[in-house]
Amino acid sequence: MIGGCDTVDIAAEFGTPVFVYDEEHLRARCREAVAAFGEHATYASKAFLCKAMARLVHEEGMSIDVATGGELSIALAAGVPGERLVMHGNNKSVDELAMAIDAGVGRIVVDSFDELDRLDALVAAGRAAPKVLLRLTPGVEAHTHEFISTGQDDSKFGFTVSTGLAEQAVKRALASDSVELVGVHAHIGSQVFRVDSFGSALEVVAAFAEPFDLPELVIGGGLGVAYVEGEESATISQWSKILLDTASSLGVTAKLGIEPGRSIAAAAAVTLYTVGTIKELDGIRTYIAVDGGMSDNPRPVLYGSGYETMLARSAVAERSLKARVVGKHCESGDLLVREAKLPADVSVGDIIITPVTGAYGHSMGSNYNKVLRPPVVFCSNGDARLVVRRETFDDLVQTDLG
Repeated sequence: MIGGCDTVDIAAEFGTPVFVYDEEHLRARCREAVAAFGEHATYASKAFLCKAMARLVHEEGMSIDVATGGELSIALAAGVPGERLVMHGNNKSVDELAMAIDAGVGRIVVDSFDELDRLDALVAAGRAAPKVLLRLTPGVEAHTHEFISTGQDDSKFGFTVSTGLAEQAVKRALASDSVELVGVHAHIGSQVFRVDSFGSALEVVAAFAEPFDLPELVIGGGLGVAYVEGEESATISQWSKILLDTASSLGVTAKLGIEPGRSIAAAAAVTLYTVGTIKELDGIRTYIAVDGGMSDNPRPVLYGSGYETMLARSAVAERSLKARVVGKHCESGDLLVREAKLPADVSVGDIIITPVTGAYGHSMGSNYNKVLRPPVVFCSNGDARLVVRRETFDDLVQTDLG
């Protein structure tokens, strides 16, 4: 049951694969963040974004972090006011920056000197000077996968503190008429379990920012979530307390902000698949192929991420069968769960659930092999509503001019 709705019924009504979200879970996580940081709690929409999600987050009092013109357009289409949006991105185009300024975004997080040049040109051409944060690279190891570690000095992101680039950027921004510098920003990575890493980053950023007396200090997001049995992670409330206690001990007077994404969305959703084939290889393994794969969840392929599995018809049944759950794509690497555990009586036509798929599934999905991207369903109080429809074959050819 998800949000009072039976997953077997959801699969029958909406088909599979399908992302299924517990709406109240999403709202509860947003409220945790807002309770600690108020208007300085910002949702990192790259984790999961659609118009319904943008509206939900805004209704719960969070701002929204967008990193491209596409994400910005979705948030605006959902009716989120520009001033409640924060524009991110390490290589924003002139068009994206112009779009952000014209939309009246609350903050632009500036990532490079080239971006400052672009803002100079846009303001010189007649646009209003935006309020900005400068993204710093604090030189802190996040102890996560190298592909999602962003706080170390060797990074494409931000102005590096240790090399003096950050100080140069602050001085330039303070002297510029093209931007209004209101603070600094740092983000050390994603899926971070060692919360002391956030404290280390805060110490670096706070010490750097103190001489400039800037009113805002944003420590980003990246709090890890548990995907498999045996993993444990801090809650948003626990993480927030650590950050606020650290800030207090350092004597930080600036407004502290956070940008959770995964920790808002991940555990709120499951993905439902239908079993299509079962291949038993004596002495080797059992393969269970489903009707999705790396196109709706590329995390196992990209990062070696692990997931649990269960059957929708018997979610608490003993899982004595060890198998590899794979997708339908033309890749041997197209696997969803490398070491899955399922009931021994799993059969073709069964609905398999992979939990904790609310972050970076829908947002990183693709049309590989021209598969149709799955729909998204929100469930609350026994009501299942479609918020993103399944693509159609007509959608696939819509932009193909032949």
